[in-house]
Amino acid sequence: MSSDRADRLRALRRLLSGADLASHAEVVEALAGRGVEVTQATVSRDLSTIGAVKVRQADGSHAYRLGVATGDDARDALTGTLRQFVTDVRASGNLVVLRTPPACAHPVASAIDLAVLPDVIATVAGDDTVLVVAAADVPGTELAQRLRDRLDPADLD
Repeated sequence: MSSDRADRLRALRRLLSGADLASHAEVVEALAGRGVEVTQATVSRDLSTIGAVKVRQADGSHAYRLGVATGDDARDALTGTLRQFVTDVRASGNLVVLRTPPACAHPVASAIDLAVLPDVIATVAGDDTVLVVAAADVPGTELAQRLRDRLDPADLD
């Protein structure tokens, strides 16, 4: 990775740690304020590279935040993400449906994807629902229980 790109990604991580930026245009402007000139296309690629996701904040506004980690750290972070957002877990066939508050399904699906769970072949996120597709030989009830095991028992009805 070139030094300029590495410096730009570091600047972007610092910005997202301390500012509520909700659009590519806002990120471009904030980076320009730090002397880093980029296009919106570059910002889009950079946000993806660092794993940034747009999340709904407590006041209802949206902002980019750094995403969860990868590898073993992602599997550890998955538990926190599930505990933070998942309100219900149900299974049918080789499918698991996770319910979340509105606008919270994407971070959950992303956390599952980044954790690279061996029994999961795909996730699909809506607004408040995540569909998790289990591998062919894994019953949805078994995968659902594994996901439930990551939650505090009091979190679910």
